[in-house]
Amino acid sequence: MNETPQIAIKTQNLIKEYDGKLALNDLNLSINAGDIFCLLGANGAGKTTTINLLMNFIKPTSGEAFIYGVDVVKNSRESKKHLAYIPENLVLYNELSGIENLEYFLGLAGLKYSKDDLEAYLTEAGLQNDAFGNRVKTYSKGMRQKIGIALALAKNAKVLLLDEPTSGLDPKASNEFSKLLMRLKNYNVATLMATHDLFRAKETGTHIGIMKAGNLVNQTLTEKISHSELEELYLTHINN
Repeated sequence: MNETPQIAIKTQNLIKEYDGKLALNDLNLSINAGDIFCLLGANGAGKTTTINLLMNFIKPTSGEAFIYGVDVVKNSRESKKHLAYIPENLVLYNELSGIENLEYFLGLAGLKYSKDDLEAYLTEAGLQNDAFGNRVKTYSKGMRQKIGIALALAKNAKVLLLDEPTSGLDPKASNEFSKLLMRLKNYNVATLMATHDLFRAKETGTHIGIMKAGNLVNQTLTEKISHSELEELYLTHINN
């Protein structure tokens, strides 16, 4: 008998208004453990607002959001124990090395690892060994994103929230990042990724949602749609 999938991320009638203008309108979303849900949409569609609400960076006007059943507003500290967040531009300390940044941010989360363990997480995240001790100011964006993945691994995060993580990456780095997400999927990590990249969403995601003007206007399984069909569907919703 198949087990019922665990719901990792859930929103119920989630609404966010700014000065009477809807940034997010009645969002109902359910993402299971092991899913990679890609949110597509133009700038201002509500993708980043969704992630900010899940992180409790901003408060909803109404509605609720849960991480593994924990209300992100009422019990923010507990919900964040499950989370790792990688924004478009990951903030790291440029004068510290990759391994020093990893050690520092894990320390903020109350976690302490040996040097060997830290190096193992960086290796698993795909960072080349000869870069561990280099200052982060010498890193490419793709290398910096790998520090974020190493943090998620070391925190044993069960939910990964990504805001345009492949923006500005070259095709090789973008492909490497997708492979890392697939590896996390095998660990049953639930991923919500806001992106403009239709190709990467199709190649990486298990599910795709299209947002427009704060509304989730379409959801589909990636296995049920081709690249060309996805592009046509996206353009139809965005242009109408």
